[in-house]
Amino acid sequence: MPTIVYVEPDGQRTAIQVESGANVMRTAVGHGISGIVAECGGAAMCATCHVYVDDEGADLLPPVGDVENEMLESATAERLESSRLSCQLNVTSSIETLVVRIPDRQS
Repeated sequence: MPTIVYVEPDGQRTAIQVESGANVMRTAVGHGISGIVAECGGAAMCATCHVYVDDEGADLLPPVGDVENEMLESATAERLESSRLSCQLNVTSSIETLVVRIPDRQS
């Protein structure tokens, strides 16, 4: 069973086991993870679910699409090479652990 590890800006880590196919943003919202605002509800229209994905597992995710790329340009926190919108990330069975770091601000 895959695990998503959310790392908040203060270093607090929360590990959640999920079913294959689970969405990173929806899992965060459903478990009360702070820092994932998700104003648009997962439509890739607001960048308030911006995360930094650790290298391990990142290569197993789909590449950044055009809409996601455009929204990441308007993210409040600094965009890094590891930046992704968590609403665009689904965990597959090939990912054992996915670590996502939450920026210090979303909006």
